[in-house]
Amino acid sequence: MTTFEAVIGLEVHVQIKTESKIFCGCPTTFGAEPNSQICPVCCGYPGVLPVLNRRAVEGLVRAALAVGCSINPRSTFARKQYFYPDLPKDYQISQYDLPLAINGTLDIAPGGGPARRIRIHRIHLEEDAGKLLHAVGSRALDYSLVDLNRTGVPLMEVVSEPDLRSPEEAGAYLDTLRTLLRYVGVSDCDMEKGSMRCDANVSIRPVGQEALGTKAEVKNMNSIKSVRDAIAHEIARQIELVTGGGRVVQETRLWDQDTASTRSMRSKEEAHDYRYFPDPDLVPLELSKDFIEEQRRALPELPEARRARYQGEWGLSAYDAGVLTGEKTLSDFFEAALGPLAPAERKDAAKPLTNWLTTELLGRLNGLKKTIEESPVSPGQLGALVRLVQKGTLNSKAAKTVFDTMFTAGGDPEAIVKAKGLVQVDDPGAIAGWVDEVIAANAKIVADVKGGKASAVGALVGQVMKKSGGRANPQTVQRLLQEKLAVPQI
Repeated sequence: MTTFEAVIGLEVHVQIKTESKIFCGCPTTFGAEPNSQICPVCCGYPGVLPVLNRRAVEGLVRAALAVGCSINPRSTFARKQYFYPDLPKDYQISQYDLPLAINGTLDIAPGGGPARRIRIHRIHLEEDAGKLLHAVGSRALDYSLVDLNRTGVPLMEVVSEPDLRSPEEAGAYLDTLRTLLRYVGVSDCDMEKGSMRCDANVSIRPVGQEALGTKAEVKNMNSIKSVRDAIAHEIARQIELVTGGGRVVQETRLWDQDTASTRSMRSKEEAHDYRYFPDPDLVPLELSKDFIEEQRRALPELPEARRARYQGEWGLSAYDAGVLTGEKTLSDFFEAALGPLAPAERKDAAKPLTNWLTTELLGRLNGLKKTIEESPVSPGQLGALVRLVQKGTLNSKAAKTVFDTMFTAGGDPEAIVKAKGLVQVDDPGAIAGWVDEVIAANAKIVADVKGGKASAVGALVGQVMKKSGGRANPQTVQRLLQEKLAVPQI
């Protein structure tokens, strides 16, 4: 029986973050009333002329540089002809033979496994089309409504080479690309809002064969999970078709989330079907070396470099560094919390701060369905709390009490410590009094400890901590108990 492998290429459309559309001054605000953000230019009225948005060009160039693309100093715009109710001009302004950027790469590590380098064929500028509404809320319509607010919104189309081999790799590619574009600040990449959309070209071929098989393009996927699911289904469909004696036809298929299957939409168009020709209203786009270098200098530290720095400078594990750099906002929060410390102190505080941030703070925020930007605890406050623990001012139990107050009522950790009387007691003389009282009141546990059950010391430590109101230094408590009961110190 023939063993097949999948060959997958992705076409990712990403909305570039601008305040106005690509060729006119209409706003790009999401969620506005239908057809309230349109004008004669984006609606294609006769006689109007497009004017290119500089910010859209800057955004694409920065994104392209982040994935190592070569920037073409001269690119051109073309008219892509097709006829659909949401395209008022009956053509889309795009780029065809001379795109802005070519030949990039994106490294992925699906499932935390070995890195794979995926080639990026091109990134070009184009305008978005409008949106057809086939339902109002839960009510299906027997007609379609047209909302042109999205018409003319600036897009970059990122076209990969057919280097992906599984749904998991496709998901990792999208996730990595989304993280990178958010870091660069050129898009929010929110798939639910349509600011990142993906079409997948899927084919199969016998393992060992170099020639590509016939591809089907899959559309209508609104999350990374749906992309993975749709590709997995399409691979299985094609294998079943071929092994059953049939053949794959080149077509566009829609992913149906409800039935978890793809269905045929139309035969797949070729470039000649779109009758591309140079747009006569737009001159060639020529970029100077100074402009390109200006965009390169504007790039922030990228996730891969930041992960390496976290591991090298601060000794964090690959896992912790990966979690912290998964979102730029989280990574920025972490760095701001470490900010006031000297380099040597940062290394000591990095791991405890990571634990507080990813476990305590994110755990609470996730439970409330809030983001790190909505945190009631500021980076400075969380950093100050960790420093109090590091200095021995607070023990871990008291620190959680302080954190609870910070999260629910706000406030500076040092002020909360003073107000609640939570300063850790390190004085062995003071702690010895509590230890003696606990030993006297717990004869049975003491007998267990002296009888060789060293683990029972933990119960006595808990009693002392309770008696001290959580303020005693637990290490000092344990040491004094072991000394007084003649238990070997661990």
